Amino acid sequence: MKNKIKAFGSAVSVMTMAFPALVSAATGFQTPQGTNLPGGSITDIVTGIMNWLLMMVGIVGVIGFAIAGILYLTAAGDEGRIETAKNAMMYSIIGVIVALIGLVIIKAVQGMLGGTSTTF
Repeated sequence: MKNKIKAFGSAVSVMTMAFPALVSAATGFQTPQGTNLPGGSITDIVTGIMNWLLMMVGIVGVIGFAIAGILYLTAAGDEGRIETAKNAMMYSIIGVIVALIGLVIIKAVQGMLGGTSTTF
């Protein structure tokens, strides 16, 4: 019982000390002038990073599909190379689909957190 009371007391004291930091974080943050740092909220920065990563995944998927097509064309009837090319095409299509699903999820979460309507 004493351990539970100590754990509860510790949790309350940690939350009491952390609460001012949480409240001050809700007031917003101003980017210091003259630092050449990007302005905006953390959600804008994270969204920008995620959009950039999704764009890279999409580009890699399209390049992978093109390479798989070249492999398929140069297979010259070899069943092993044809199967390898088909697998590469399938995996690149799956990669592009996953990237598009990631984009939809990011836009939906951004809309929920921002309280705005989501448009693509």
